[in-house]
Amino acid sequence: MSAPVTAPLRRTIEFVDFDSTRSQCHVEVTKRDGLRLLQRWRVAFATERKDHRYYELVEDTLHPEFDYRYFVLKDASGEARSIQPFFLVDQDLLVGLGSRFRTLIDGIRKVWPRFMRTRVLMVGCVAGEGHLDGEGTRDCDNAQALSSSIADHARALGARIVVLKEFPARYRSTLGCFLRAGFTRVPSMPMTRLCIDYPSFEDYMQRALNSATRRKLRKKFQAAERSSPIQLSVVDDVTPVIAQVYPLYLQVYQRSKLHFEKLTEAYFCELGRRMSDKVRFFVWRQEGKIVGFAACMLHGEAIYAEYIGLDYAVALDLHIYHYAVRDMIRWAIANGYEWFHSSGLNYDPKLHLRHSLDPVDLYVMHTSRPINALMKRILPLIEPTRYDKTLAKFSNYDDLWAAH
Repeated sequence: MSAPVTAPLRRTIEFVDFDSTRSQCHVEVTKRDGLRLLQRWRVAFATERKDHRYYELVEDTLHPEFDYRYFVLKDASGEARSIQPFFLVDQDLLVGLGSRFRTLIDGIRKVWPRFMRTRVLMVGCVAGEGHLDGEGTRDCDNAQALSSSIADHARALGARIVVLKEFPARYRSTLGCFLRAGFTRVPSMPMTRLCIDYPSFEDYMQRALNSATRRKLRKKFQAAERSSPIQLSVVDDVTPVIAQVYPLYLQVYQRSKLHFEKLTEAYFCELGRRMSDKVRFFVWRQEGKIVGFAACMLHGEAIYAEYIGLDYAVALDLHIYHYAVRDMIRWAIANGYEWFHSSGLNYDPKLHLRHSLDPVDLYVMHTSRPINALMKRILPLIEPTRYDKTLAKFSNYDDLWAAH
């Protein structure tokens, strides 16, 4: 990682005037300390499950090598009307390629170590999807202001590439201004969603799943039930057992072929401490030993399975992943939730459980126009979703590239 590039904390790069009927807006850059006096930050992302507290938590507990910053969008009176977190990082642009290309890439990097690695400005969240902050009626105006000035900010901060990281598909119309500014939109590894508006898990199995899937699930559950009993506890603070659950998270993390953020023990502890109103931890024990856990977030009518940890000494034989999913859905149904969302990857079991894809997008631009023109051709070839064969089997796979 190269040393962070220093820049004035509140430098205004461009003053954007949309037209005579809209209020003027300019974009400033600040660090965390610059947010303390801004009333807007206290309500930032209030309509999302990951509100401003989550961004503070991430900055405090993850990736100290990242340079965390914030765009502050101000109107003509100087009042902050939107705050967009971003971070600076050295990024491997080929991380999503399949393993068949790895030997070639490694060979090139023996001669050219920085091949397809560069300093990137990423708008969004280090650990999760990105969202726009602000009033819904101003989203387009705020996006326009940011798209008009972000390349200049990136150059000032020493970044060559700008990425809007994993913004849900519902923003495609609003973020169209970024495409007009030269960005290319490609799909990232999608999240998934499942309707659980059923009286019980058993009713969901009967009505939503085919007979073959029901039969396989019952066999998996029976394998666990034939062993020593597995007990579930649901808590809002995992700190007392972090030494037992964190190694299980690492087991899952290390088995994944694709991953971006590596969470810390402090992340899980602070998640429960700071956001207990939105967080639940599911912990499964067998004979007193923790064999699985999941970190979930609650929002509206939905529960979000964010991260899972498994003890692979028993997880595969006892099918604890499916056991855990069943327990989370049962709990969610009993507590009135109608949707079960899951993070990306591990798509095969989700396909059979009748999840739908929940697309998230990357918007990418190089600050050099000639290189950006070349990237527009390359990006669709190296985006990660095309190398996961399971994704194409989902009924709404075409939504990954849909215009809206």
